[in-house]
Amino acid sequence: MVYCGKPSRGCQMCRMRRIKCDETKPACNQCAKSRRQCPGYKDEFDIVFRNETKATERRAKKINKKGAPLAAKHGNSASTSSEEPRGVASSPFELAVIPAIQIPPETQASCHFVSNFILLPRQDSARGFMDYLIPLMNSQSAANYLQHAFNACALASLGNRVGVSGVDFPDRAFSEYCRALSATNLALRDPKTSTSDAVLATVLLLSMFENITARQVGDFAWGSHVEGAIQLVRARGRKQLKTKIGLQLFIAVRTQLIIHTLSSGKAPVMGVDWWLHEAVFDKHAAACQRLNLLTSELRAEVTRVMTTAARTLENVDVILALLRRAHQLDQELADWMQALPEHWHPKTLYWQGDVADGNYLKAEAFPGRVDIYNDLWISSVWNLARTARLILMSIAVRCAAWACSPVDYRTTPEYATAAQIAADNITDILASAPYHLGWHTKRRHLFNSSDLSGFACGEDEGIKGLAGYFLTWPLACVMSQDYLTDAQRQWVKGRLKYIGDELGVRYAHILALLQIRLPSMLIRRDGLMAQPYPMAGDFEKLLSARQAAPTAGYALNPLQQREAMQRQEFEQARTELLAKATGTAGESGRSVAKKWLALGSEGKKQ
Repeated sequence: MVYCGKPSRGCQMCRMRRIKCDETKPACNQCAKSRRQCPGYKDEFDIVFRNETKATERRAKKINKKGAPLAAKHGNSASTSSEEPRGVASSPFELAVIPAIQIPPETQASCHFVSNFILLPRQDSARGFMDYLIPLMNSQSAANYLQHAFNACALASLGNRVGVSGVDFPDRAFSEYCRALSATNLALRDPKTSTSDAVLATVLLLSMFENITARQVGDFAWGSHVEGAIQLVRARGRKQLKTKIGLQLFIAVRTQLIIHTLSSGKAPVMGVDWWLHEAVFDKHAAACQRLNLLTSELRAEVTRVMTTAARTLENVDVILALLRRAHQLDQELADWMQALPEHWHPKTLYWQGDVADGNYLKAEAFPGRVDIYNDLWISSVWNLARTARLILMSIAVRCAAWACSPVDYRTTPEYATAAQIAADNITDILASAPYHLGWHTKRRHLFNSSDLSGFACGEDEGIKGLAGYFLTWPLACVMSQDYLTDAQRQWVKGRLKYIGDELGVRYAHILALLQIRLPSMLIRRDGLMAQPYPMAGDFEKLLSARQAAPTAGYALNPLQQREAMQRQEFEQARTELLAKATGTAGESGRSVAKKWLALGSEGKKQ
């Protein structure tokens, strides 16, 4: 123990944020003003005196390395001297040899996980990710199930990223995972602990473990854990929003709910308003999540109507109303993007040229823009909005296809508009991917860094597992789009493979193998399940459907477009038949063609 001078006596949070602490007991006012949980102060003795044993060992190793050349220089004379007794050091530097310090794998894994997945805000306007784990883990009454779940994620992540010879990381991680499941099951049976913050945090960690370790679709239990977290949030009630950790956990579950509902086609339980009432930490992110929840609600409603309703004129009106709602939500998302403050908007850092060897699977950036953001979390919110717009365009095309069937939906104006909006958002997501995967860290000379958040320990430089975790869902959504080019699809597959191999988020491999094309596959399913139009209809209802207001930006509604396309095909077929008849069949053919044309004209008048 040595005296190290007069150090800072501020709380750990203020020291981490590098601001002056007022040292108010038991919690400082700086933490209270910023709505942070003050972790408290170190013991006075520990502040003044520090254990310097490890520092001494490092100095000894350094001396040993410097003395190695001198020891080699005198090695010959020492070996030829037969009078020198064994056991006596031939050089004073040999006395400094110290065995290497062995760090337990669990300790390495904990540091690795915290420095790769726990994001701390550096400013009051920014949000972190899983920063609620720090006070929960540091609590004196930390639950064993939370520790087991944390260990499982940490060991699995480290094993996927780097691995260590002689250590079976997958086996250790799965063992911790099983212990966490068993302990959590017991905690859920106890009314006192079933709705605690630690239990909910444990379930969220278990869902992350599935993302880190999943190798095939059948083993992917992420959705089950998310549904369990949703039920816990529901049981905890509105009182959970009164504490900072409770609010952070609630928003974390809401984010997982959005991805779960959008990917599964289910509507959010308890409705949109329940998830947003008094649960706003950042108004911009909350507005984006509200529109995402409305999108998932609309998608579930469209699927329900198209799989259960008959193809009647009344249901055509319903589908047209859903089509208008999709365009309205897309416009709200576009307005949200425009209204964001300056520090939220991305900046184009670089323009990537063509891939020299044409190997898009290995290219770091796709040809075109390369954007950077002020914060990793901000970039993830942007991509959440972009994926919602892709899904809304899919909904719009499905509605248009249902209404204008059997005419090819790809000839409708709705499809042309959706293809353009989808292409723009796909380009934006691809332009954000290099930022997530560390492309900018190698080119710091091109811009000024102004990150609004940083990781809980370690350096912020380098490629982080959390960045790949944030990017996986947007890339998976992009890869399923009909509007993607072959080169873009190859590049996205390469990035998903990179996330799975290099960043250790293994479920990216599953997503890279999926052969899904949207909205064409859903349109095909809708067409197979829907009943055809009735042979005889009510003329008043037919007139009402024909006179329905068109979608904003179009001259005709889908039913009018369908009829116009049918008339055009009819006219074209009639003209071709007349030309063929008059050219090959002589007078008899001409007479038949004229009668057929006359019949067609009468049918058209009727």
